[in-house]
Amino acid sequence: MLFPRALAVLAIATAISLVTQAQAPAIMLKVDAGTPGRPLIHYWSKVVGAGRANEALRATWQEELQTAHQYGGFQYVRFHGIFHDDMFVYREDPDGHPIYNFQYVDDVFDRMLATGVKPFVELGFVPQELATVTNTDFWWKANGSPPNDYNKWAALVSHLVQHCIQRYGAEEVRTWYFEVWNEPNLRYFFKNGTQEQYFELYKITAETVKAIDPHLRVGGPATSNFHIPDVALQNGAAKQLADKAVSSGEGGDWQPIWIEDFLRYCAANHLPVDFVSTHPYPTDFPLDVAGQPQSRVRRNIDSTHADLTTLRRIVDHSAYPKAEIQLTEWSSSPSPLDHSHDSLAAAAFIAKTNLESIGLVDSLSYWVFTDVFEEERKTDSVFHGGFGLINYQQIVKPAFTAYRFMNDLGDNELARTEGGILTRDSSNRRLSGVFYNYPKEIKISLPKTATVEEADKIVETGSARALDVTLTGLKPGAVFLLETLDKTHGNPVLTWEQMGRPEPPTREQTSLLKRSAWATKQEYLCAEINGQLHIRRPIEAWTVIRLKQIK
Repeated sequence: MLFPRALAVLAIATAISLVTQAQAPAIMLKVDAGTPGRPLIHYWSKVVGAGRANEALRATWQEELQTAHQYGGFQYVRFHGIFHDDMFVYREDPDGHPIYNFQYVDDVFDRMLATGVKPFVELGFVPQELATVTNTDFWWKANGSPPNDYNKWAALVSHLVQHCIQRYGAEEVRTWYFEVWNEPNLRYFFKNGTQEQYFELYKITAETVKAIDPHLRVGGPATSNFHIPDVALQNGAAKQLADKAVSSGEGGDWQPIWIEDFLRYCAANHLPVDFVSTHPYPTDFPLDVAGQPQSRVRRNIDSTHADLTTLRRIVDHSAYPKAEIQLTEWSSSPSPLDHSHDSLAAAAFIAKTNLESIGLVDSLSYWVFTDVFEEERKTDSVFHGGFGLINYQQIVKPAFTAYRFMNDLGDNELARTEGGILTRDSSNRRLSGVFYNYPKEIKISLPKTATVEEADKIVETGSARALDVTLTGLKPGAVFLLETLDKTHGNPVLTWEQMGRPEPPTREQTSLLKRSAWATKQEYLCAEINGQLHIRRPIEAWTVIRLKQIK
């Protein structure tokens, strides 16, 4: 008899379905160092998420932001709850007159800017006094409902924006982004609200912001996820549609929620749209809700690329073809309790998805950079599957290392193939590359995993590929660092398991876990006297490798 945990592990093994044992093709790149190349925008590090504004007042959050910015290169941070009651932004006197207080907001923004990171301001949710429904979601009791007075809402937005301009200067605030609300298509975040009400909210908010300074950037609709056509769900064809998408190598017939309606509404009402935002998680469920079934459809590994391509086409053919596409939440799943987030597999998923979607959008914001994050009260374990790139004990995860590797890429792309990219930095002319093995047998995006064992089962699956890289035109003796993230190097969950999964780890154990998370395998290679460098070796499943010229 199989016990429940064994059944769960077996289910994961079945889900990832090894369809072939044939040897995957080699990752082959051959590049001359003098190749002109083309510009490479690091869209993956434009924005990163965080939980809510109040968490940014904590020392651990601030220290982890410094780490994320220094090594991941993240430029903006977006979070919920800037108007929530625990930020003490808004209250009313006995006669109903607003009283504004931005001291906590100042503290957050001051520290972010001192770190070198700018705010991507999510305008939402509402303080209790302006809520039509209170305590709609999360442990911290977000008031995710339409404002009960749109005039007072507009005044609150206006006071915040004007205060920021007075404190930081118009030129600085013009570099920020102002996003109207978060996921208004979900009942938890816009309780009892309709699409029509959100569009009216966007109209009032955008006009309020632009009236202060027309150069400020505003956008939306910040909707949650892509959706499979309703007809497919109604007639029970969702699984067949997903299976067809997997077998055909397509992303599936998924469409972004509200985007086309939003763009048509804005055009009809002559509204500004500086950027379009949505949250393209590669899943069929938009929010992790306890007790509700999930993952009816396991989407194709290329689904994010397909979704971004769809978005690009929609925006290009809209009345706003020059609008930026800022995807303000994304990861392998919208669950804060998904152990694949902590696993080695997440790193290969991140590298593959981002590097194969270059040029489609302006940002794909990982949700989130830190496990200082309180949407749930079930985050007891140090490795509980949280969204963060860095856990609460400041232990960086393999997902963080993937972003660190990609951040070291240059600003000129020389060559790219499925499995790798080579670049050059225009400032020092040095080469760099990232290579990854998301196993060819795995046709789906990472499934949500409920236990460490399930996540481990994913990492145990998949075959090696050959890595075959040739660089020519180098200076004789040019030195390169080859840095490898794999199952036994830079994988702190494995170290934690070998310790016996201490909960919590002692100070000494925590220190060891921190060191193991940075302990990638490092080798130094030199170009031959003829100016060539050859790298030929197997790259194991789920491995990510960084190549960096250092001399």
